[in-house]
Parts: sequence; C-alpha cells; structure tokens
Amino acid sequence: MHRSNHPYAELVEQAHIGYLRHKAGFVSPKHSGSCLRILVVDDHGIVREGLAALLESDDGIRVVGFAATGEEAILAAQRLSPDVIIMDLVLPDLNGIEATKRILRYLPDTHILALSACHTPDHVGRALRAGAIGYVLKSAVGAELLSAVKAVSAGNQYLSAAVSAAGGAPAARVPVPDSPFETLSSRENEVLRYIVAGSTSAEIAQFLSLSRKTVDTYRSRIMVKLGVPNRSALIHLALKYDLPVV
Repeated sequence: MHRSNHPYAELVEQAHIGYLRHKAGFVSPKHSGSCLRILVVDDHGIVREGLAALLESDDGIRVVGFAATGEEAILAAQRLSPDVIIMDLVLPDLNGIEATKRILRYLPDTHILALSACHTPDHVGRALRAGAIGYVLKSAVGAELLSAVKAVSAGNQYLSAAVSAAGGAPAARVPVPDSPFETLSSRENEVLRYIVAGSTSAEIAQFLSLSRKTVDTYRSRIMVKLGVPNRSALIHLALKYDLPVV
C-alpha cells in the first residue's frame, strides 16, 4: 500500500483502522489500574481519533478523555487528573502554551507532551518554559509518540530528533528572551490585556473604573513604550509573546 508523506498520514491511517475495528465490533481488552491515563488535546477530530487508536494499541496506555480547545483542555484536566496530556499548541480560544501554564498551576504532577507541526527553537523554547516536558512533531511515526509518552510519564524530557537537530535543548538551556512587557506598569499591562481581548476604550474604562480619556492615554503610552504604530501591531506583539488575556 502506498504511504503518503503528509504529516497526518499515520494518524489518519490509525483513525481509519480504529473505525474499521469499531464497525467490526472490536472491543478493547480491559485495562488494568496501572495503565497510563492520557488526555488528548487537538482541534482536529480525525487527529484525536488517530492518536487514541495509536495510543491504545499499547496495553499499558488508556485514553481517558479528549479536548478540542484550550479551555476544554483545562476543564478536562481538572476533571480527569491524567498522568500525561498530549497538547496541540495551536488551539481555538486559548493556545496550547497558555493552557499548559494554567493546567500545571492546578496539576503540577501531570506531565505535558507538546505536539506541533513546527519545531523552530522559539516554538520549542516557549513550550518548555511553559512547563511541557516533551516536544513531538506531528510528522513523527507512531512508535516515537509511544516512546515519548512513556518517557515523559516517568519524568524524563523527550524531544523529537528533528527538534534537537534544529537547535532544541533541555529547558534549562533554552535562552529566555526579555519580554517587552516588562517595561509596562501593572496598570498598563492590565489595559493591554483588555485591548488584546478586543475590548474598546469605553469598555475598558467601565471595567477598570477609569475615564475613556485616561484609557486612551494608557493606550498611547503602551504603544510608545513597545514601539508599535497601531492596535494591530500591538496585538501581533502580544500574540508573539503569548501574553495572557483577560
């Protein structure tokens, strides 16, 4: 059978196999209590299904839940307390980086394995600094994903070979760039988060009990400090550095 080189090829194949097994009435053997409990987070249904089929081909692994958005991932993690979360980094409503940070505040013993199509040092560094203990590419073969899950479940860092070749490194050695937002006051940071969330000056004024003129002054001051010419550039900068929004 011809195998496609598309990044999702193996996941799609696994999903198809899983579907055929379901149609044939296949029932997975009962998992023991010692199984690794996995939460799968990805906004593509066929990828979630493919990952689940692949993971549960190992008798020592059980997929206990799914999430399609960052917010869903946080709620599912709190409800299920999984051993490992496979976290897509590009998600609707809340990206995987921010979801990782928030989950680890509540569940510090949960291990997070980042899953991404991108492996630049910047992307890898941000994932590791957020608390992910592993980073696997979506182009990886199934055997590598299983190895990565088992490695991170034991508290060991795992980086795809392509990540290491591109300059990825253990978190302690990833350079942390200075955040441009450190120059802002606490009030300016607060106003900025409302701007990035899409609030108008009038809405921000109401939320923070300020006059609209004061909010506009803060907005102008923020743009000057950050060296951006307009609101679009401001939002782009905030997204680049994964600034949390309100």
